[in-house]
Amino acid sequence: MRKYLGISLFILISLCLIASAGRSYAPKALFHPELGRQKPYQTNRIWYCPLPSGKGFVEKGKASWYGSEFHRRRTASGERFNMHTMTAAHKSLPMGSYVKVTRVRNGRSVTVRINDRGPFLSGRIIDLSYKAAKELGIIKKGVASVRIEAVQSAEANS
Repeated sequence: MRKYLGISLFILISLCLIASAGRSYAPKALFHPELGRQKPYQTNRIWYCPLPSGKGFVEKGKASWYGSEFHRRRTASGERFNMHTMTAAHKSLPMGSYVKVTRVRNGRSVTVRINDRGPFLSGRIIDLSYKAAKELGIIKKGVASVRIEAVQSAEANS
């Protein structure tokens, strides 16, 4: 059984590296004490491979938000979630990356720092803190179409 687990882990890591081909691979970006886990992880039986860099990253989809029920809980980066700061959760962007989030409907935009993982609901690409969602005007609706663009990578912060 251990043999198959080792082989499976090797294949998973290989696939993650192949998926990030064409990007500059920086091993130090995979784990940084202040940034938390940057290695492949599994949630709901799905494997996710964090990117070694957010450089050039653009994505369109639905944004949601989270607030008081998670306030002061630990995030995936290890820091405590503060719903009154400009932060967000993303499945694969490096921890510490800064992302410009623009709401498609009204053109409003905010810049948030990635400090958590998620959202893990189908069709959602980013989970915003209460403050970020409020500035974009999505508190009442709960979900909105957005465009996200990495504006500063975690490597630039280290």
